Amino acid sequence: MSRWKGQKLAKAKRIVIKVGSSTITYPNGKVNYEKIEKLARIMADLQNSGHEMILVSSGAGAVGVGRLKFEGKPKDMPGKQACAAVGQGILMHIYERLFAEYGQTVAQVLLTRADTLDRHHYANSRNTFQKLLEWGVIPVVNENDVVAIDEFKIGDNDNLSALVAGIVDADVDILLSDVDGLYTANPQSHPDARLISEVPEITPELEAMAGGAGSKNGTGGMITKIQAAKVANSSGIALVIASGEDPEVLRQILRGDAVGTLFVPHISHLQARKQWLAFGAKVEGALIVDAGLEKALKQKGSCSILPVGIKAVRGDFESGVTVSVADEKGHELARGLVNYDAQEIRKILGKKTGDVESVLGYIHTDEVIHRDNLVIM
Repeated sequence: MSRWKGQKLAKAKRIVIKVGSSTITYPNGKVNYEKIEKLARIMADLQNSGHEMILVSSGAGAVGVGRLKFEGKPKDMPGKQACAAVGQGILMHIYERLFAEYGQTVAQVLLTRADTLDRHHYANSRNTFQKLLEWGVIPVVNENDVVAIDEFKIGDNDNLSALVAGIVDADVDILLSDVDGLYTANPQSHPDARLISEVPEITPELEAMAGGAGSKNGTGGMITKIQAAKVANSSGIALVIASGEDPEVLRQILRGDAVGTLFVPHISHLQARKQWLAFGAKVEGALIVDAGLEKALKQKGSCSILPVGIKAVRGDFESGVTVSVADEKGHELARGLVNYDAQEIRKILGKKTGDVESVLGYIHTDEVIHRDNLVIM
């Protein structure tokens, strides 16, 4: 059985698509409108068919270079960031206009590594993505090159797409680039090199097989794609590398056709996330819930924790951390990520969701813990 046990790609619902600079621009940095129009049409159609689409787009720097009529990217960091500032607005305007032609709303999301490392930033990013997807909006993601410093710079959108896939609990991350996939050797210098259809495990030998840099307008090469595959697979997410020459390849991949190179995860993304919540995250405090919520957790296997079902709070903790959920006798029922800090929860415990805003003066989310961020113990 090949290609991820046959049909799992065909059943994927939440999809992250990464497009490289070489996919959406010409070598001179000018925008390839034909490619972007086709990408928008296919992604909008996939969204209409029931998929949830997230686009991670490179190209801001290249578009900025093209608009400014420079011969190449500036070498210094302020110059690179200034080009990205020029190009990001242009690129987002193009996406908004072309997706709108197919009745699809898009939203710009700019991230840095700090947004994946800091628990508050991470929780806020995750909640924002969840709301956009709930509204049927396609997020268009890029690294915030204008403010990112080396310490918090992701550096390439291959790895950014894998991090985004983890944040949104995607089923698959598809990297569209100027390569067809991973080969047994560099096909430009080895005509007999073979395309590897499926990678069940990323070994040191396979990493050594990855070549150097890609096209002149991009920042990544095959090595960054292997790194991204490791990040995605460790989160239980499949990753596919394929050529972005024709965006129609997206339909082929999601039909389960053997195109590009598929990197196979060994556990599901839900298993990976729940393992981390249950055993990998530090427990910062506890919520004591009433008998009704205890019964719902035991019978349903999982449900959101609302203020009305909380009886008490133990410990002082901030929002975005992992806490234990226990019954009135102190027996642990579950663990999850809280959307409010301990002080806020003490003010709203026992309250109906509709009363939260009048008590706090604001409302982050309806749930103290969303069911997607909860694991039953």
